Amino acid sequence: MKRKRIYIAYTGGTIGMKKSSRGYIPAEGFLTQTVENNAEFNRDEMPLFDIHEYCPLIDSSDMSPAHWQLIADDIKSKYQDYDGFVVLHGTDTMAYTASALSFMFENLTKPVIVTGSQIPLSQLRSDGQVNLLNAMYLAANYPIAEVSLFFNNQLFRGNRATKAHADGFDAFASPNLDPLALSGINIQLLKGQLSPYVENELQVTNITPQPIGVLYLYPGISHAVAKSLVNDNIKALVLLSFGVGNAPQDPDFLEILSSASKRGMVIINLTQCLKGHVNMGGYATGNALLNIGVISGYDMTLEACLTKLHYLFSQKLEIETIRHLMQDNLRGELSR
Repeated sequence: MKRKRIYIAYTGGTIGMKKSSRGYIPAEGFLTQTVENNAEFNRDEMPLFDIHEYCPLIDSSDMSPAHWQLIADDIKSKYQDYDGFVVLHGTDTMAYTASALSFMFENLTKPVIVTGSQIPLSQLRSDGQVNLLNAMYLAANYPIAEVSLFFNNQLFRGNRATKAHADGFDAFASPNLDPLALSGINIQLLKGQLSPYVENELQVTNITPQPIGVLYLYPGISHAVAKSLVNDNIKALVLLSFGVGNAPQDPDFLEILSSASKRGMVIINLTQCLKGHVNMGGYATGNALLNIGVISGYDMTLEACLTKLHYLFSQKLEIETIRHLMQDNLRGELSR
């Protein structure tokens, strides 16, 4: 059987860093040389691969919508030449990039897997080799035609993943959806479905930066904090509320949100809880938000909600259309 060919986009991150007197630093060409000289990546069972290192390499803390666009356009330009794609990325904002790409790609018929590591590939005990090797192997032999995130032997739907551990190998979780696949002694498919090869042209929806606010509720939050976020420059507000979507019943607080909604601001209610979904009809404190025009984000991650808002606002849609689509399951990002 002809060996599959995988395109690896190395955007930056810990996985390709080199040790220096100042700690780990990005080094041009170092990751490519390390992988190409590693016998495990060149076994006959592995796909052929090409690595493209971005210049300059991007620290994931500096990632922006412009970088999401850069990665999406890069994959689009190589789409017909490869069987699958692996994006190497820093862990801090990896879930944001995976979510954004999931919305940007239309007619995706090949796997795109985002991965990285907590310890550089070149170091003893690195998780980088296992993560990259498995991501490449899955992309070639278990093609799931969506944007996914591989970490610590689990393949997650990209827009369902969130970083859950700052310094552990189990850095990512998918609280409201089982993994697409598990990589143990055998590859076990769970929520993922293998995709038949379909010759299709990938479409990319461009994303531009959008002014979006995030309000994390806490007991005793002042009106001034809320008011400062709902100014006329903000197009959307993500409300991180208590439990199943509850918020203070203070009339002044509710009036601030109500006025913003009437002016055309899209306000989405997400729960602060890691697991579960918003149900604003369950309690009077949630129902009050529903009555002033706040919409439910159901069980979306914050990363999925923010990138979905960027995706929709970038298309210059009517506000009511955006409100409707935020509650629709476009790429498997929410359960309804």
